Parts: sequence; C-alpha cells; structure tokens
Amino acid sequence: MKKNTYYIISLGCAKNLVDSNVLAQLLEAEDLSYARSARQAEFILVNTCGFIHYAREESLTTLQELLESKKPDQKIIATGCLAERWREKLIQTHPQLNGFIGTRNLEDIIPLVHSLQDGAKASTLNSYPLYPALRYAEGASYTAIQGGSSYLKIADGCHRSCAFCAIPGIKGSLVSREIDDLLEDALFLQSEGVQEINLIAQDITAYGLDRNESDGLYKLLTIVLPQIPDVPWVRLLYTYPGMISDTLIDLMAAENQLLPYLDIPLQHAYPEVLKAMRRPSDIDWVRKTIKKMRARIPDLVVRSTFIVGFPNETEESFRSLLDFVEEIQFDHLGVFTYSPEEDTAAYLMEDAIPEEEKTNRMNQVMELQSSISAKKNQSLIGSSLDMLVEGIDEEQDILVGRSFRDAPEIDGLIVAHGSAQVGGMIKIEVESTGPYDLFGKQI
Repeated sequence: MKKNTYYIISLGCAKNLVDSNVLAQLLEAEDLSYARSARQAEFILVNTCGFIHYAREESLTTLQELLESKKPDQKIIATGCLAERWREKLIQTHPQLNGFIGTRNLEDIIPLVHSLQDGAKASTLNSYPLYPALRYAEGASYTAIQGGSSYLKIADGCHRSCAFCAIPGIKGSLVSREIDDLLEDALFLQSEGVQEINLIAQDITAYGLDRNESDGLYKLLTIVLPQIPDVPWVRLLYTYPGMISDTLIDLMAAENQLLPYLDIPLQHAYPEVLKAMRRPSDIDWVRKTIKKMRARIPDLVVRSTFIVGFPNETEESFRSLLDFVEEIQFDHLGVFTYSPEEDTAAYLMEDAIPEEEKTNRMNQVMELQSSISAKKNQSLIGSSLDMLVEGIDEEQDILVGRSFRDAPEIDGLIVAHGSAQVGGMIKIEVESTGPYDLFGKQI
C-alpha cells in the first residue's frame, strides 16, 4: 500500500461511472494518485448502487469483502446511492467503514479525505450534510471515457414520481447542467478523439425543465452538435414517453451525427398498470410517435424497458404487454421483475404475484423479443455498417465492437475479422447473426 493513493470501485449505472470519474478528478486535484488495485490504495472508494435489491446486495457484498481484507492503514469509504439511501443502516451494519458521502455533493469527498489523513476516527465521520438539491462540482468534467466512446451527463435527479422508483429520494429533484459546461465537456471529448458521445440523465428529455425552459434538449443539441464535427456519433439515452418533441424528431432525421436510436423506457403497455405505476398511460401516443419516427427516420432503432409482475398486473394485462411487444417489434428490449422498494408509493401495495410467476413472465417476454431481434439481425446479412472498435485479439485478427444500432453495455456486439485499433471506426460486412450479435469481416 502506498500513502496518498486511491482506488474507486464503481457499481451500477453509467451515471455512477461518470460520478466516479468526477471523484477521481477531485482526489487528484488534492495530490492523491490512482493505484492500480484496491490492495495498493490507501483510500478505497466504493461508489454504490442502491436502486433495486440485486444492486444493493452487490454493493453490500463488495463493501464486506473489502472490509474483511483491508490492511490496518487503509480507509474504505462508501459513496453513491446506497450511502445516500441507507447511510444510517450502513453506519449500524458496517461500523468499520471509515466514512460516507452521498450523491448530492461529490465535493464532500475532499474534507472527508483530509480528516482521515489527519487521523480522524470513523465514529466522527458517520454523518454528512443533507442537501435538498444536487450540486455539481465546479470545474469537473462529467464524462466517462471508455475507449472511443464516452458518457456525458447533462442532468441528474428526477422531478417525477413513478410509484416503483426511489431515485427522486436518493438524488433529489432534477438539476440540469449549464450549457456552457456541457459544451466544454463535449469539446474536451472531441479533443480526446472520442468517436461516440452518449448523453445521459435520469430523463434527458427533461433537460432544462428545472429552469422553466421548453424543448431544452433540442436547444442544447443545436448549440453543441455544430461545435463537435469530429465526433461522428451522438446518442440519446433515456427519453421519457410524451416528451419527444417534433423538433427533436426533425433534428434526428436531419443530423447524421445524432444517431437514429430511440431509448424510450415505457415500463408497461397496459393503461391501468401504467396508471398504478404513475407513468404516462397514453399507449396510442407511443404507437403514433414510433410510427411517425420510423417513417421520418428509416434506420431508426427503438429500445425500451419493461417491468413485469407489478402488483396490479393481471394475466390480461400481461397478455396485452406481449401483444404490444409483438406489434411494435422493438430492436432491443430489457425486462425486469418488479421488486417492492421502501420509500416508494408502490411499496404500500400488496405484492401479490409470486416471484416464480414474475420470472416466468419475464422469460416469456424475452423469448418473444429474442425471436424479433433475431429476425431483425438476419435482415442485415450482406449489409455494411460502421463499427466502433472496442476490443481486439491480434493473434486471431478478431475485432469486437458496436454499430450505431447498439448502445454500450446494454445492447449487442459485432465480432469481425480484421485489423484496427481500439477506438477506431471501421467498415464491416455482416456475414451471419445471432439473436443479439452480428458477425462479419472488415471491408
């Protein structure tokens, strides 16, 4: 172990990955250096996820394993969503932790680390300020570069009240970043040679609403896109039903940079279930909007996410969801089983559907989607696609990457024979396919 070193373990979503990068910038500004492994670091930060049961279990297991193997002079700090949501519980169950910071002011890491360097005991560091709203670290880049791709956080927090979701209680209400700061981050990513920028937030279509701006995402894009001509791919992640404006559709149809990729988490397709979820229930709007976008944007890729097993989901409403998936023919789909979350409105509803039945319903949806995805992929055989290279096997001349059709981490991959560098953009011909992945060769 080396003094004045840190190591960060980032769990959960891409937004956490960005926050981990911000924490790293803050620590390095205080003359701490990055360690290659947790064993070598004086300060080990675990940026936890506290969204659903499985994510919490992963966070708790990671913390426990680190505590069991920690060296006498190492300090372990819990950060992120679980530290925000369960800090009192963590203080009781993991008193060996050396400190905590929440989600709403990452700059709290600086006085915490200084206190630990000065010899403060864990018992004096178990509380930290409760912030009513999220604060951005001044001068920090809210990005996370991975090879030729990067996430760029444009907002965080959520002003909505979905019945199943604890995020507003963890992150607070929506806080949009300033356009000048976002443009600075985008220009930085361009200067680093990034080929893909993925704009992220809890809901990117809500960008600017906290400042009473209308159509803020469209306005942001019209300012940023012309300034980053060397970034060929800009992707929008997590759009909200009912918030996709005609001006945004027109921009996606007109700008090659703005990828024809629609990620619209619908959560369900049966109006009564959606109303109980406190989600938009106008499914006809969804049908019309996707139809309109497919007509305007022929290469449009549509992704959604659904929850099965919500307390008021009946056999009829589940069948309606299956019919909707068959009707819309999504390119990509994620499905989760419902789990009751404390401090949410749905937690008070009786969770009447057995876990076995929830899993059965999830499998039915995914089996249907697998067949849809397989057919869509088969239609691509013989076509050429641009591929962003993310991995190489030089001995076998095999490249792994993605086309514009696939978002990082959540969608499929391309495996192709060829020769290139990680982060490069090449052209490939599709020769064969699987349900989710494409196989081909460089051309």
